[in-house]
Amino acid sequence: MPDDLKKKHPLDRKRINVNQQYEEEHWCDVFGCDEEELRNAVLKVGTSAGAVEAYLVMNNQKRS
Repeated sequence: MPDDLKKKHPLDRKRINVNQQYEEEHWCDVFGCDEEELRNAVLKVGTSAGAVEAYLVMNNQKRS
């Protein structure tokens, strides 16, 4: 099922799609990071939101 571009949050809240701008912005807001940090985290640990959050916390890139 294609994403509904009118939505401003991800359809799958467990996966991060950095190829959709609105999803990237959403996850940056959630994790308190910038796009580069988010993309680097996804490259390191994959698209799982939980894994990305853990990675950002371990690397002190997530807001407290």
